[in-house]
Amino acid sequence: MFTLLKSETFRQEIKKSRLLAVAGPVSDEADAKAFIAANSDPAANHNCWAWKIGQQYRFSDDGEPSSTAGKPILQAIEGQSLDGVAVVVTRWFGGILLGGGGLIRAYGGTAAACLRAAEKQPLVVTQEATILCGFGDLALLQARLAAWPTTRVTSQSFTDTGGELVVAIQQDDVEAVRQLVADLTSGRAAMRLAD
Repeated sequence: MFTLLKSETFRQEIKKSRLLAVAGPVSDEADAKAFIAANSDPAANHNCWAWKIGQQYRFSDDGEPSSTAGKPILQAIEGQSLDGVAVVVTRWFGGILLGGGGLIRAYGGTAAACLRAAEKQPLVVTQEATILCGFGDLALLQARLAAWPTTRVTSQSFTDTGGELVVAIQQDDVEAVRQLVADLTSGRAAMRLAD
């Protein structure tokens, strides 16, 4: 699986209809909605879109006949093994009807061309965990976790007795990090995975 490194655009004209695709990385549904709102043109005839994040996905035909726009855009995302991606394809009608098959090819093809042009990076699946430790172990844990290449501390807070670190761990390394935490603190720190 891959995701996009940054936003990409692609323009083309099909039978006098102008199409503009904008694709970009998104992290959650709110991020996807914001991306769609930011890249839709209220003056255009149609702003069709799709996004996929993990098992979640949504798409919209925005007034085009059912399944002729949003679904082909989603298929373009899935067809290139992408995740954490949103695509908006805006169409300004040029006076010539494209028909159902023509719309599917226009929206799906414009989205696919945009995604092919975009810079991609491998998608790293992470697991969130919370580590509770005493003040005596906190500095050492922070230093060692910061040096671990597939783990990043996303937040930290303090309790009366120590610290609480929330970390994102590459899924393949969860058990290795759990062992590291246990070894560094002689079992005094507790690591629990988020649901």
